[in-house]
Amino acid sequence: MAEPKKLFIKTYGCQMNVYDSERMVESLGAEGYVTTEVAEEADMVLLNTCHIREKASEKLYSDLGRLKPLKAAKPGMKIGVAGCVAQAEGAEIQRRMPLVDLVVGPQSYHRLPAMMGDLAQGKTAIETDFPPEDKFDHLPERKVLRGPSAFLTVQEGCDKFCAFCVVPYTRGAEVSRPVDRLLTEARGLVEKGVKEITLLGQNVNAYHGAGEGGAWGLARLVRALARIDGLERIRYTTSHPNDMEDDLIAAHGDEAKLMPYLHLPVQSGSDRILKAMNRKHTRDQYFLLIERIRAARPDILLSSDFIVGFPGETDQDFADTMDLIRTVGFGSSFSFKYSARPGTPAAEKEPVAAEVADARLQELQALITAQQRAAQEVMVGREVGVIYEKPGRLPGQMVGKSDHLHAVHVDDPDGRIGDLVRVRIKATSSNSLAGQRL
Repeated sequence: MAEPKKLFIKTYGCQMNVYDSERMVESLGAEGYVTTEVAEEADMVLLNTCHIREKASEKLYSDLGRLKPLKAAKPGMKIGVAGCVAQAEGAEIQRRMPLVDLVVGPQSYHRLPAMMGDLAQGKTAIETDFPPEDKFDHLPERKVLRGPSAFLTVQEGCDKFCAFCVVPYTRGAEVSRPVDRLLTEARGLVEKGVKEITLLGQNVNAYHGAGEGGAWGLARLVRALARIDGLERIRYTTSHPNDMEDDLIAAHGDEAKLMPYLHLPVQSGSDRILKAMNRKHTRDQYFLLIERIRAARPDILLSSDFIVGFPGETDQDFADTMDLIRTVGFGSSFSFKYSARPGTPAAEKEPVAAEVADARLQELQALITAQQRAAQEVMVGREVGVIYEKPGRLPGQMVGKSDHLHAVHVDDPDGRIGDLVRVRIKATSSNSLAGQRL
């Protein structure tokens, strides 16, 4: 019997890429590959890239440079680049790095088996077009499950064209998967032991998949998923403020399986900068939206994204952002210094001086860190649900996520991965909580 080929896959960036990597593993598993955690052992090294940040390309080329001697020592090794950098820079990757055998964009990875056939014939394989067919129709059944929680892509692409963002160019226009296929996939995940599903999309709350009676919004999909026996928790990410419709806000208040956590990026607190970013909402509209969401679910924990140093950002613009953060109060957030992405409108504008942007980012992150700690301290003494995801570092300890997405360490010698338990929070540390099983 032939020894299986080994695949090493490295994933950069967002949760969508984590999901995509899992599906690529499944596709290549059908071609006889098994995964390895050691690149030196691999017959195929696949780098699944993200293009959101400026250093994404640099990181890719740096990693490819480190693979050169590895491939020289093992000439039969194949090296592939997947994801959004592949989509945006496919030809450039092959020009700069001839060691790359395969380039595949995020909408084409269902074609990996055919591409592997090209490689076997000594050809270089590249797929960066937006194919007419739905890739999900051509992917094998989900098998790669790493615990009781799983991602489920329901929507891809974005039509918003924010001035700083490459997603519309690398992922394409908004496309939503049909309801029946999502429900079937979700039921299959639950049958394999999944208890929590996170719905993914570049603009997930713009979901409008074909279902019974016409297009369904995200709220209706959530309610249908909630009727699946054995599925205990539902989350979704990432959302746009302009697509938080009334029924989705209401679902946060009346659907028990929809967890009290919402990631709702605002990017800036300055109306002038929001307009320059082409966000199509104002700070006051965001405030009103937060009020409505909290009215529906008072205990909801909010997180957001912030960009500092966007071209033209003044001290007053930054002060407006800090004021928004203080007013809303976030449990966590992702924050970045603006980095130009080639081909986006903002890339043509003069950036804020690096030292100014660096100072603003440090000030903003200090405020967010203080809010995060305060949100965790509020949890001390409360009872929360926790799904165990893995053993802790200490004997008899289990680690899992709470309803509010906090990491929780629990002393529970009898605990097992996948258990959904009630826990009393006893203490908080910088990035996690500690509790006692009830």
